[in-house]
Amino acid sequence: MAHQINQAAVIGSGVMGSGIAAHLANIGIPVLLLDIVPNKLTAEEEAKGLTLEDRKVRNRLTDQALKNMKKQKPAPLASKESLSRISTGNLEDDLDQLKQADWIIEVVVENLEIKKALYEKIEGVRSEHAIVSSNTSGISIEAMAEGRSEGFRKHFLGTHFFNPPRYLKLLEVIPTKDTAPEVLDFMVRFGEDRLGKGVVIAKDTPNFIGNRIGTYGLLVTLREMMERGYSVGEVDSVTGTLIGRPKSATFRTLDVVGLDTFVHVAKNVFDQTEGEEKEVFRTPDFLVKMVENGWLGAKAKQGFYLKEGKEISEIDPATLEYSPQKKLKAPSIEIAKQQKGDDRLKTLVYAKDRAGELLWNILAPALLYSAEKAGEIADDIASIDNAMKWGFGWKQGPFELWDAIGVEKSVKRMKEEGREIPEFVQKLLDSGNASFYQDEEGTLSYFDGEGYSPVQVNAKEIDLKKWKARNGVIKKNSGASLIDLGDGIALLEFTSQANSLGPDVIKMLLDSLEEVENNEQYKGLVIANQGKNFSVGANLGMILMEAQDDNIFELDFMIKSFQDAMMKVRYSKKPVVVAPHGMTLGGGAEITLPAAHIQATMETYIGLVETGVGLIPGGGGNISLYRKHLEGMPNGVKADYVDIAAKVFETIAMAKVSTSGEEARENNFLGKADGVSANRDHQIHDAKQAVLALYEAGYTPPSKRTVPVAGEPGYAAMIVGAEGMHLSGYISDHDLKIAKKLAHVLSGGKVPYGTEVDEQYMLDLERKAFLQLVAEPKSQQRMQHMLVKGKPLRN
Repeated sequence: MAHQINQAAVIGSGVMGSGIAAHLANIGIPVLLLDIVPNKLTAEEEAKGLTLEDRKVRNRLTDQALKNMKKQKPAPLASKESLSRISTGNLEDDLDQLKQADWIIEVVVENLEIKKALYEKIEGVRSEHAIVSSNTSGISIEAMAEGRSEGFRKHFLGTHFFNPPRYLKLLEVIPTKDTAPEVLDFMVRFGEDRLGKGVVIAKDTPNFIGNRIGTYGLLVTLREMMERGYSVGEVDSVTGTLIGRPKSATFRTLDVVGLDTFVHVAKNVFDQTEGEEKEVFRTPDFLVKMVENGWLGAKAKQGFYLKEGKEISEIDPATLEYSPQKKLKAPSIEIAKQQKGDDRLKTLVYAKDRAGELLWNILAPALLYSAEKAGEIADDIASIDNAMKWGFGWKQGPFELWDAIGVEKSVKRMKEEGREIPEFVQKLLDSGNASFYQDEEGTLSYFDGEGYSPVQVNAKEIDLKKWKARNGVIKKNSGASLIDLGDGIALLEFTSQANSLGPDVIKMLLDSLEEVENNEQYKGLVIANQGKNFSVGANLGMILMEAQDDNIFELDFMIKSFQDAMMKVRYSKKPVVVAPHGMTLGGGAEITLPAAHIQATMETYIGLVETGVGLIPGGGGNISLYRKHLEGMPNGVKADYVDIAAKVFETIAMAKVSTSGEEARENNFLGKADGVSANRDHQIHDAKQAVLALYEAGYTPPSKRTVPVAGEPGYAAMIVGAEGMHLSGYISDHDLKIAKKLAHVLSGGKVPYGTEVDEQYMLDLERKAFLQLVAEPKSQQRMQHMLVKGKPLRN
């Protein structure tokens, strides 16, 4: 039978188990969270006169996990709604409920015997189609399945999530020799399409892929630091963003992971390997001592780093004493900072200075180890590279990095240094090739030991960079490109700095709408990009420059054309779908709101944040959000315009930003019919499908209608709150001035309650208020401060 997962159960409610349950709830799957029954009462329970038989006591662990979810940072839940999909219980009273689950995930303590005893219980109640998986980070999946029935073993595999499950992309799926192929295929697809993960199939070896390579690299770095007298801070200053790794580099990452966790993961490989490899995984003595001292990193507020006030000190592994944080200084670092990509890496890795020596001595062994383990831990090198990118935030996996620094040049040096070259690498060079990957006309292939095989990609993944390389663009200017996505769909991509919206982007938007509307071959338009953020808003530097030069006429023209473009998005004869992701702020939100359909991602952070720079939305954002609230009203319910205006006022005045795609729906930035893609890599595909569906359904644009406003009573209601905050010192005089302008726009000016006004009237009010504020010295100070410091000024 075809598998589907309509209900899930998670057993084990610690940080990881509750995080997985939260993630399943975020994507709409009801989850049962179970844990053991406590064997003694807490002081609080005793005081209440409870006994070990009380349901409250018996479910204490899972109920507590639910409470913790609400407070955890970063938040495991995408919205309050998610919490209602999680029910709690315990393994004695509620074991029977596992009958209903299509997927049972075990996340209990890392102890083989405990896990096996649990599987015996699960086998007694699971339905015959239920998939059972373990989130172990290193115990053998084969060993866990021993002694279970054939039906159980067919449906059993490892599913190793990375922490925190909502945010980290990697999911390692580990089949056993008995896992049914259709179960494996289903879990890979389900992982990508529903869970939104980057899935790699790992072999059943110690620590699988990510933690095997990652731990090796960290331990080599530790040894190098100790043997050659680098300090903790020096190592971190070159092993982070400089080489395409996360900002937390090496030791800050270990502090975040927890030193106890890291030691446990390292011991796992140490116990299961021999010889030279075993020695690398031996935990250094000073690290053992730190764990004994309870200096476990971030959770203990002390680890490799200690933060006191604003001062950050680093530990000296030799003395275990702390001193001020240091940075490595070397000529190659200064040169590399001026370079990008592969050139930067080559400069650093081959430099004959302290930075170059450190990087060569930690990267060379890690590359050799990855190649030596390639066939043992995964079926192909692309899986290893993806695991490191998705699980550890590396910009390039080990084999991509090797290509970047030059395989021939590096191997020559490795041989000179007497390092052993794995057979796999030698085969590559002997075959006359010099790189692990080849890109031919946008199709990427990897070296498989004999020749090159195409990298397998989910059909829903559209990579715009590769797409453009293959198909070119229809037209472009300095801020945006129009691309033919095939099937009659065009796509507008922002390419400006931080995807900010200036006149070039607006011009391209207008050109794109015209092209799509007037050209028979197009069915509609997608507005999307694959930058870090969708758009952080209008080009603030340009607005400030015009304002300081008193070019109010210029600004008026600019704001008017921005408003006109937003209205053209709304009234386009063909459907326009906007696909926002990451930060979608100010102008980024204004371009999104009027779309026929919004296809957001789970991590879309949308908000109209203009008050933070002393302004109000100027591109139609006020009327667009007000209209979204009106449209969100249930049928037949009489709208209270004062109440609606007040809600919109609060959202904009407080510069509220949604913390997820689902929360954006709760704040009415998204409507009920708008979509949220769990997998960011599938968002453009999903947006394209949305345009096609609208077109096929005979799309007609909304008709131009007047808008009922709250008028003078609405203005009065909005201002009461603002004046109260001003009196109690919460907001400044200038904040109050901004609030009054905003209230004037949202209430529709000095008109009676319920007056029907046309859109252009609202847009004119908005533009006038924007231009008055932009001329204010205090607003200009706020804009200047945001541009220089990157955070709001309260003046």
